[in-house]
Amino acid sequence: MSNYLVTGGTGFLGRRVLPLLLTTAPDADIHVLVRASSADRLRRLAENWEGGDRIHPLVGDLTAPRLGVANPPSDVTDIIHLGAVYDMTATAEESERANVAGTTAVIELAQQLDATLHHISSVAVAGDHHGRYTEDDFDLGQNLPSPYHATKFMAEKLVRDTDGLRWRVYRPAIVVGDSTTGEMDKIDGPYYFFSVLEMASHLPSLLPTVIPDFGATNVVPVDYVAAALVQLVTTDGLDGRAFHLVNPKPQSTEEVFGALFAAAGAPKVVGAIPEPIVAQALRFSELPGVKVGRDLVLDQLGVPPEVIDHMSFESVFSSEKTQEALGADGPRVPRFGTYAKVLWQYWYDNLDPNMARRSNPAGALAGRRVVITGGSSGIGLATAHLAAKRGARVILIARKQAELDAAVAEVNAKSGIAFGYSCDITDPESVSATVKAILADHDHVDYLVNNAGRSIRRSVVASVDRMHDYERTMNVNYFGAVRLILELLPSMRERRFGHIVNISSIGVQTKVPRFSAYVASKAALDAFSDVISSELVDDGIGFTSIRMPLVRTPMIAPTTMYKSMPAYTPEEAAEVVVRALERRPTKIDTPVGTMAEALGVVAPHLKNLLLHQAYRLFPDSSAARGEESSGGSSKGGLKLPEVSLPSGAKRIVGLLPGIHW
Repeated sequence: MSNYLVTGGTGFLGRRVLPLLLTTAPDADIHVLVRASSADRLRRLAENWEGGDRIHPLVGDLTAPRLGVANPPSDVTDIIHLGAVYDMTATAEESERANVAGTTAVIELAQQLDATLHHISSVAVAGDHHGRYTEDDFDLGQNLPSPYHATKFMAEKLVRDTDGLRWRVYRPAIVVGDSTTGEMDKIDGPYYFFSVLEMASHLPSLLPTVIPDFGATNVVPVDYVAAALVQLVTTDGLDGRAFHLVNPKPQSTEEVFGALFAAAGAPKVVGAIPEPIVAQALRFSELPGVKVGRDLVLDQLGVPPEVIDHMSFESVFSSEKTQEALGADGPRVPRFGTYAKVLWQYWYDNLDPNMARRSNPAGALAGRRVVITGGSSGIGLATAHLAAKRGARVILIARKQAELDAAVAEVNAKSGIAFGYSCDITDPESVSATVKAILADHDHVDYLVNNAGRSIRRSVVASVDRMHDYERTMNVNYFGAVRLILELLPSMRERRFGHIVNISSIGVQTKVPRFSAYVASKAALDAFSDVISSELVDDGIGFTSIRMPLVRTPMIAPTTMYKSMPAYTPEEAAEVVVRALERRPTKIDTPVGTMAEALGVVAPHLKNLLLHQAYRLFPDSSAARGEESSGGSSKGGLKLPEVSLPSGAKRIVGLLPGIHW
């Protein structure tokens, strides 16, 4: 009776080999080498397999001598070595450690146990050999163009050259997902091009497409490889032979990508650019200057340059002897076109790295997680109501717990789903803890609205001994917002989607006097966002700056003269914020702000002169003047006088509504 030891049993291929092996060898015990951290995962997998009680975790290390197993099971007759690096983009060190050092350790253990070694190699051992490459071929003087090719060749050579070792070698071609379910565990090989296919699927369907012919390739589904491998492993009398787990008929680029284009709903492939022209273009693309540009474009498309270089095979892999060993009733490779659709659908549903960027048919904000600072009142609360009504999961941040709780309860009662987190955005530890809590509770954040703000209306001459005004304003309006952005950025980059809306001010464009602290802090946040937005294009993370005009919120209440000025309501401002969330523009300005900005470019001295007149017309706030009064409104117990505007100021306000005078 045979008993087995399997390396790489929890990997993509191994998870299919183990249940088949349980069925094919119903009396065998199967020991699976795993790291200690993976033992429970293996047990959970085995619970779903018939005969899974015969699966036994064997804790060890693939790269340690004899796999790091002090007392290996003595009844093992066969070792199936699946553990390796199968990644063309892996470094030389990674490939050598797993493929060569790992195979050396497996050979040592096989000799110790006097077990037959079933070594999973690769057709990559053929390197750049041109022409037919049979199961009996190995070293034909071929070049090995990458660390992956070289280490797979070295590993197989170690197996072949070890005296006294009983061995069999299996060489799969390019392995893709399951031909029935489409399941795949990672993006590799042709999957790197699926994002390009997804882009092409948005083109007009009647647009004829011509693709480059890179030559013949060879693709097989993982279920075929697993079934063929298990049958060959459990068949007697095959020691000392190699087997090609390949498609007997090589596939052209046009066949493979034509089927994938059709599966993705992309335009129909009507032909291919001849291979000699493509080969010449690839040689040209290897020139130093051209290669930099080529690799930059490929990187932005998510395609490693190594994949382009090894998309096709120089060799044609014969598999007649393998098919003979499998027999007439053995597994056969299905035609690629019959399962391309399920491969595409599985990738689209599970592996698309840009999945988070897709629009929801129920609405742009449906199901999105939206964090809003300053969410307990004013623009923040109004935005929370509107976003929740459009299907967003609203996450409010505010400093005062009681007001926050009331706001969350109000949104939940009237508009939709809301959660609240008390946070002082001027405190780095508070911000860090809050973001960790939000991500733990909600998994991710799609949108951040930096709404919390502090405004001070005071001239510079009244601020010469008040540096703290500038520091406090900057700490809320700039540093607080930046802290939140930086804390959320890793999570957004991992999902390849995110959008930040900064509530800026029309004052950044108009540069109105007496707001040097406030305008400077908002301008700093604008500049920060403008700079990093260009860095994050590939990550799908964008920014919108809303140069908001005057809004009637608690922040402006202490300035009593604002009562006589036209201003947005919080609900009107919220409409603007939600428009920024749904459409994600770079900026939202008002006509007045745009004109003021243009005037500063074409006639800066005139703009400065006009602003100086406004400075003379509009006084400092009463707090800045140190005034108190028994009449007027109150703020924090301090009575503030009602300030009426001079007639000239009223005329300017009428001409330029919305500016923070």
